[in-house]
Amino acid sequence: MSESRLFQWDVVKPASGQVVAPTERLPWPQTAALGVQHVIAMFGATVLAPLLMGFDPNLAILMSGIGTLIFFVVTGGRVPSYLGSSFAFIGVVIAASGYAGKGPNTNLGVALGGIIACGAVYAIIGFIVAATNRQQHRVSQPLKGLEVDEIEDGVATHWIERLMPPVVTGSVVAVIGLNLAQVPIKNMAPTGFDTWMQLVTFLCVGLVAVYTRGMVQRLLILVGLIVASLIYAVLTNGLGLGKPIDVSAIVAAPWLGFPTFVAPVFKSDAMLLIAPVAIILVAENLGHLKAVGAMTGTDMNPYIGRAFVGDGIATMVSGAAGGTGVTTYAENIGVMAATKIYSTAMFVVAALIAIVLGCSPKFGAVIQAIPLAVMGGVSIVVFGLIAMAGAKIWVDNRVDFTDNANLIVAAVTLILGTGDFTLKFGGLALSGIGTATFGAILLYALLGRRR
Repeated sequence: MSESRLFQWDVVKPASGQVVAPTERLPWPQTAALGVQHVIAMFGATVLAPLLMGFDPNLAILMSGIGTLIFFVVTGGRVPSYLGSSFAFIGVVIAASGYAGKGPNTNLGVALGGIIACGAVYAIIGFIVAATNRQQHRVSQPLKGLEVDEIEDGVATHWIERLMPPVVTGSVVAVIGLNLAQVPIKNMAPTGFDTWMQLVTFLCVGLVAVYTRGMVQRLLILVGLIVASLIYAVLTNGLGLGKPIDVSAIVAAPWLGFPTFVAPVFKSDAMLLIAPVAIILVAENLGHLKAVGAMTGTDMNPYIGRAFVGDGIATMVSGAAGGTGVTTYAENIGVMAATKIYSTAMFVVAALIAIVLGCSPKFGAVIQAIPLAVMGGVSIVVFGLIAMAGAKIWVDNRVDFTDNANLIVAAVTLILGTGDFTLKFGGLALSGIGTATFGAILLYALLGRRR
């Protein structure tokens, strides 16, 4: 599919279990149904992340749809991905804005400036990778006149993988979850009843994760949250044991209307704190691209630079409007793996549905009515899963912790991030995830040189 045929796909009717390529699509009714399925897959995390940071969930959903369309155009419709709210921003946004964990974030503009800076760094990395592609083409094939898409990219990702080997990326991802642990424990359970409801909530999520199958299991966070909210309503609205759920805002909210846009504020300390998240987004996107390439049998290497640029621009656009930073979603890759359908057409449909949902204040009021204690219980699970995702990177890549260099890099990074280690440069401060990220990269560069 050439870029001149961006919104055209080869229509196929595959046999059961047959792979549908990114440049192909099923008939539109089936494609639309698949688009709805991908909205459901991304929904829980894309709504949860803005709530944990005090963002407007309606705006986050809207910008996820717009960001997905931007990504689709920049990658020429070749990379099947949905861009949703990134959890990698939660810790640094909370630190930069001083968010207390409940209601709208009153210092949101400062965080938005940092998100835009992160997107810019991310896009620059993408342009460098794309330029590396072209340079490799000119040096290796100076006479054949091949297009960039026609050669394998053996150099573009090499320097990224050298800079951020699995021991580094695993450590930094783990730190994101560990650094956030204090938020639900200290800020989202003001009463003893709320503490018990947090326990009920993460038990609900755990039971869904273990004892259900299929799509319900894939939506374990969302289903667990709904079940816990119903239990909370019975105990509070029904039995009077805690603060009842107020549905008046849901009843009063209109069905249609634009979300509230927020202007960014650019402060150097917040930008310095949030911009390093670009490193995590690069690692996530690179891993997702490799996974899709392996599942489809398609070489995704020529599109790595474009994917980084598309994600970076989408993050900048989202931050400029008041939305969260975005990233490619593993949840949707999991759905593709289950269905063996990788058509980019279904992501265009999913993006359009998300844009419509984002323009419904009633939908946003429902989200805002979720009890704080239930959000706290879900947060415990989500932050723990983020930490375990870092450990999984170590396991999947067989990181050798008998090697002292790997051992020191991981050990120091985890403590810097969990303990919120802070370095001050005049009026600037780099703390927590920022020091852990830069520390991991610099430590590995220093200690791993002998290799």
